[in-house]
Amino acid sequence: MKATVLADNIADGELLGEWGLCIYIEYNGRKILLDTGASDRFVMNAQTLHVDIEDVEYGILSHAHYDHADGMEYFFEKNKKASFFLRKGCGENCYKKRLFKTRYIGIKKGTLEAYKDRITYAEGKQEICPGVFLIPHSTEGLAGIGRKNHMYIKKRIWHADDFSHEQSLVFDTEKGLVIFNSCCHAGADTIIREAEEAFSGKRAYAVIGGFHLHERTEDEVRALAGRIRKTGVEKLYTGHCTGEKACHILEEELGGRVMQLYTGMEMEL
Repeated sequence: MKATVLADNIADGELLGEWGLCIYIEYNGRKILLDTGASDRFVMNAQTLHVDIEDVEYGILSHAHYDHADGMEYFFEKNKKASFFLRKGCGENCYKKRLFKTRYIGIKKGTLEAYKDRITYAEGKQEICPGVFLIPHSTEGLAGIGRKNHMYIKKRIWHADDFSHEQSLVFDTEKGLVIFNSCCHAGADTIIREAEEAFSGKRAYAVIGGFHLHERTEDEVRALAGRIRKTGVEKLYTGHCTGEKACHILEEELGGRVMQLYTGMEMEL
């Protein structure tokens, strides 16, 4: 398996960075795109890196936030064949809400209707091709995390976000489970546990994605590192919403198993 970061906060040289994430994955001859960043920058970076977006067979949206979804229209312009998988709970209704300040952070309005013929809504544990699965959260009480992060869903009334629109992309490999979860809102340790529960008897080998730690205290980051250590996972590639400070703390706590993502990074797994 080879994974190439097409968009992340960090970028060097001629590649373009942004607050967002997009990862291109090649696995057993299949070509998969996870997320589309916040703009068309992933397309421009793909051209620089000689990645052909037209050849992607499966598109995946990790969750319904703009920094992962707002490049969708550019993906559909370039690629005319791939199915694009969203979790069934996805809508255009995610907000950041603090007291009297409200900011929309969801999928660009009108996107789901405009591209409804290209979108497939995943339910439960779903295999999209041999050895490649999408799994939802199985942990109760995630609305408490949404409330702590000031994240809300607006339907007829406001609800603290329980991340029912979020999913993990999991590869069942010979080394173990390789898990992509772009923001790990429930906690990277929770993401690992959920994947191992979904694949009874399998152990997590690697986790790739943001860990949503940019607003967390040093003590909270170190506590998470301790919980991750107990899982025994061997490789952690993290960036985007983890934040550089938290990445450095994770490196201190977990050593060489932690690697920081950046635009253009290639991972051989």
